[in-house]
Amino acid sequence: QVQLVESGGGLVQPGGSLRLSCAASGFSYNYYAIGWFRQAPGKEREGVSCISSTDGSTYYTAPVKGRFTISRDNAKNTVYLQMNSLKPEDTAVYYCAFKRWGGSGWAPCGQYEYNYWGQGTQVTVSS
Repeated sequence: QVQLVESGGGLVQPGGSLRLSCAASGFSYNYYAIGWFRQAPGKEREGVSCISSTDGSTYYTAPVKGRFTISRDNAKNTVYLQMNSLKPEDTAVYYCAFKRWGGSGWAPCGQYEYNYWGQGTQVTVSS
């Protein structure tokens, strides 16, 4: 059973930075994708950024391009989301999710494609 543990959320002022971590365990296959999703109150959950373990292909939703960076440490089965220049509209519960993925050239980032989910971590951007 795949387990995902998120950390790094918190309260930050607009313009500040946070780094989220997602540590994955409980699987034996080498090829997978991990994504970060977020859900704000009253809104649907959306894909923020996803990365493939195969070749490091990434996806970013338009509102975070240029501000967020996703990266991976395959040896540690950990994915990071560096969030800079945070805005109040980034406030949400952030979830990481996992799926088997052997493709290359792109990273899937639709929430319904992902099978395993972490418990979520709150990110609040407010002055």
